[in-house]
Amino acid sequence: MIPKFIVFCLLLSISFSDCIAQKKIKLFNGRNLDGWIPKIQDHPVNENYANTFRVEDGSIKVRYDQYGGKFKDQFGHLFYKKKFSAYLLIVEYRFVGEQLDDGPGWAFRNSGLMLHGQSPESMALDQDFPISLEAQLLGGVGTMERTTNNLCTPGTNVVIDGKLVTTHCISSNSATFFGDQWVRAKVLVLGDSLIAHIVNTDTVFRYSKPQYDGTDKWVQQLGLKGGELIKEGTISLQSESHPVDFRKVELYDLSKYLNRPAKLKRKMAKLAKKT
Repeated sequence: MIPKFIVFCLLLSISFSDCIAQKKIKLFNGRNLDGWIPKIQDHPVNENYANTFRVEDGSIKVRYDQYGGKFKDQFGHLFYKKKFSAYLLIVEYRFVGEQLDDGPGWAFRNSGLMLHGQSPESMALDQDFPISLEAQLLGGVGTMERTTNNLCTPGTNVVIDGKLVTTHCISSNSATFFGDQWVRAKVLVLGDSLIAHIVNTDTVFRYSKPQYDGTDKWVQQLGLKGGELIKEGTISLQSESHPVDFRKVELYDLSKYLNRPAKLKRKMAKLAKKT
């Protein structure tokens, strides 16, 4: 069960980094891809096909200018080298340029943050998406409303309001962000219990009990048990045929607080008195 003081922090729409004095970890150093591992469909681990992932001007840029004009469903992911269990992830992203001509329609201004994922080494050569929870990042299309920091579940299911949900993608209640503006997305992950998606300071989605989907072929191939809760995993950034930039990827590791609720509660109590 999630301690009430953590939920209180979320309900106040306060940045979790303001709730807990904790040193942040810069997963992206702003200079190069040290610590990151690419895995692109139909290519082996560590092959950064066509220079898909690159660093320019202090940002991770996902680009397709060396693909010869065709995407060919070569979905890619850039994995951080470590696994995490409880953390606040903070990312600033923006969509730019034009999608490749043969990219799927749903991938227009579409990327994602893959959480609690499998390792890149465990992915099959032709596997499109890692088994994971996706904080789906979307940009506005024309004048159409299109929320961001949604949830998609490749090989997984979650519980929402006490009910197991097997729908693949579920929209958040965020605002729509048009054009090439930078957007600040955050995800609070607390092991196999609470997971909350945040855009700027607004909590836009919440769920719990992430678990493997026993009907998924990749889950079956790895011999994972359907319904087994997922307590930790990798973090990765997507490439899905539309150019996207990531200028900030940082994390507050909260794992040590999961077993020290009294200390965390005292910190939250002080915050509650000020608000």
